[in-house]
Amino acid sequence: MARFHKEMSIFEVLESDPGARAVFESHGMACCLCIGAQSETIEAGAILHQVDEVVVEELNRLSGPES
Repeated sequence: MARFHKEMSIFEVLESDPGARAVFESHGMACCLCIGAQSETIEAGAILHQVDEVVVEELNRLSGPES
């Protein structure tokens, strides 16, 4: 099961994995500096920055806590 999905808030992702910042930034998404990150979803941010769902795929490739 995927850790991250497009309906998650960007803030939630950033809180759960420090490596997420680099993924967002690699797509021109300076989400850690954006006030909208608390309520904006990954999908909304990706649309705003004209990137596709590859962001979610890359986030899910991050090594996370053992389940």
